[in-house]
Amino acid sequence: MALPEIANLRSLSDGEISEQISGTRRELFDLRFQQATSRLENPHRFRHARLKLAQLLTVQKERSSSIAAL
Repeated sequence: MALPEIANLRSLSDGEISEQISGTRRELFDLRFQQATSRLENPHRFRHARLKLAQLLTVQKERSSSIAAL
C-alpha cells in the first residue's frame, strides 16, 4: 500500500477530502481494535493511515486558511 502523493490529494474536492478523512479515522479505529484483540496482521498500516490522515488534514487546513484570507 503506497502513500498517496500530496498533489493527488490536492486535486480532490472538499467533499471527497472530508469523506477520506472520515474513512481514514475509521480505519485507524479498526486497526486499534484489531491490535487490542491480537488480530492485527500488518502493523505498518498504522503508519500509512496516520500519514494519510495528516496529509488530508493539511490539505483541508490549507484550503480553509486560504478562504479565510480572502
